[in-house]
Amino acid sequence: MSKTVENLNKLRDLPDVELQQALVRVRDELFRLKLGMHTNQVASTASVSTKRREVAQIMTILRRRELGLENQARRAEAPAEKPAKKTKKSKKAAE
Repeated sequence: MSKTVENLNKLRDLPDVELQQALVRVRDELFRLKLGMHTNQVASTASVSTKRREVAQIMTILRRRELGLENQARRAEAPAEKPAKKTKKSKKAAE
């Protein structure tokens, strides 16, 4: 499994409160990296792209949970309930 997939799975394991805290932390790191770029103190400019991507991943996970499309990964791994089978109605019941 790749490093990015592992990081994404770790993010999905976190509860909403910890994701919010991680979002604040990563945004602060991104701000400091951008500030460092203007003062020529950043050795690798690729780290800015990485932090921006991490912010987007966290925001996406939070939004999907808000919409009910995603749960925490540990809970989502459980088999989903199968939808009930549709039964054919008899002609008399339909009338």
